[in-house]
Amino acid sequence: MTNQSPLSPPRQAYSGMVPDGRHFVERARDEARSFRDTFKTPIPTADLASRMGNYMQTHTLYSHVRPFGITAIVAGFDSELEAPVDGQVGTGPSCGAGGKVEGKKYGGPFLYMIEPSGLYWGYYGAATGKGRQSAKAELEKLDLSGDGISLEEAVKEAARIIYVAHDDNKDKEFELEMTWISGADGPTKGKHQEVPKALLEEAERLAKKHLEGDEDDEDDKKKDGDKMEE
Repeated sequence: MTNQSPLSPPRQAYSGMVPDGRHFVERARDEARSFRDTFKTPIPTADLASRMGNYMQTHTLYSHVRPFGITAIVAGFDSELEAPVDGQVGTGPSCGAGGKVEGKKYGGPFLYMIEPSGLYWGYYGAATGKGRQSAKAELEKLDLSGDGISLEEAVKEAARIIYVAHDDNKDKEFELEMTWISGADGPTKGKHQEVPKALLEEAERLAKKHLEGDEDDEDDKKKDGDKMEE
């Protein structure tokens, strides 16, 4: 199970102690605000993960504070477009932003998981909380590092994995909420939005159908085993 913060983007989810998670979210907002006040541009996802990893790590060093009781996931989409800084006057040099190599792709989606120790790692797909082992096993079956999958396919796979994880843990009924973000040329035009209702309902329908298929397979195997014993 994870709790989600309304920060957008980057967006965060965490598992563990709720008060610690809320403090983590508030600190992340402060870091994002501080970065924008200083550099007049949104904080890159990698920088936010780095700052929050350092903050969590400092809580393991001193006796007057305790380590965080959460594992957090930070996800964001860094714009691939040249965006003006806050309060910019004029267009600046025509060569574009400094430090960028011509022909190299910048921006895109990023996903980091931060441990209570402050260590953080980049992932193509990550899970934390009660059903993380089941979710990780399903994530490993997907081709996320190669050609990848489309946004619509990702929504359907995410819904399926969430249902599988809840079913394996025999959790109570839950309400599935999903959001997504794409590049400037995608369906959300770079904005963080809720998944359209029609697509969400289709993803849930397929996820439930997948579970029913697995249950039928298990029943068939059980019947075959009973026949062999006879």
